[in-house]
Amino acid sequence: MSLRQYEYALAVAEEGSVTAAAERLHVAQPSVSQQIRGLERELGVQLFARTPTGLVPTVVGRAFLREAQVAVSASRRARATARAGAEELVGELIVAVQLGFGTRQLPGALGELRRRFPRLEVTVFEEQSSAELERLCSRGVLDLALMAACNRSPADAHQLGEEEFVVVLSPGHELLAEDRVALRDLKSEPWLRFDRDSALDAVLVKVLQDNDLTPTTAARVSQTATAVRWAAHGLGVTLVPASVVPDDHQHLVRPVLPDVAQPVIAVLRPEAGPAETALLELLREETWPLESSAAGVDVDRGAVDVAGARRS
Repeated sequence: MSLRQYEYALAVAEEGSVTAAAERLHVAQPSVSQQIRGLERELGVQLFARTPTGLVPTVVGRAFLREAQVAVSASRRARATARAGAEELVGELIVAVQLGFGTRQLPGALGELRRRFPRLEVTVFEEQSSAELERLCSRGVLDLALMAACNRSPADAHQLGEEEFVVVLSPGHELLAEDRVALRDLKSEPWLRFDRDSALDAVLVKVLQDNDLTPTTAARVSQTATAVRWAAHGLGVTLVPASVVPDDHQHLVRPVLPDVAQPVIAVLRPEAGPAETALLELLREETWPLESSAAGVDVDRGAVDVAGARRS
């Protein structure tokens, strides 16, 4: 087996067809088909099943592709480290962000990273589940992650600041007259919530439980931008990190009582390379709210402070 075969298999899984994968990889379609068939013969398993909507990984295929992604990511990092000079970084940097974190800070840091190292390719994705983020970190798939809690050592975890959570109300809502909204005053409100396994929904559930409230669910959404827009249209109220609220919706936002906040921790992969180290330093230069003296919410109740980072 070769890394090329791994890359071809990953491209087919992402594109859903051999033709689209070949176009993305800039190779001939027969070459991709041959490599996939050879890989399946060598493994003795079927990696993909043909469906009306395209090729999809089998159960065995999904397990294989997870490991293939680890191997391909490690290879890319190795090449980038080997080719990194004093004035140049090349290769790929994979960054994952807990949904809603670093919305204001990450673009500036990535923009400066791009200006310094124009040949460095950065892939960024948002992840709803904190458990999945932790798993990806432990598997070595990610170069850097922004998250609220982690099981990493102080050498790998760096607290940048906090994300304050705010409530988004509809125009004309009576509670907009308040500087801060007491959570108990929201007991009769329907809530715009996030997917059940998301870290943001876990924050809301914990906050309401701690204040003896039971949420009435108006709708569930997958993106913070959708929650903010729908709250602004009167479908319900929502609780989101303050940084995700765009400027044209700031008049609908109020801090809550008691305060709700989560630490923002940058987690580097073990033996971090120069690219992720450079991004961490740029993130440190961004403006982050300092850790408040008020009791914040940490979904993982076993978290403690270790070298400035709350960890489980």
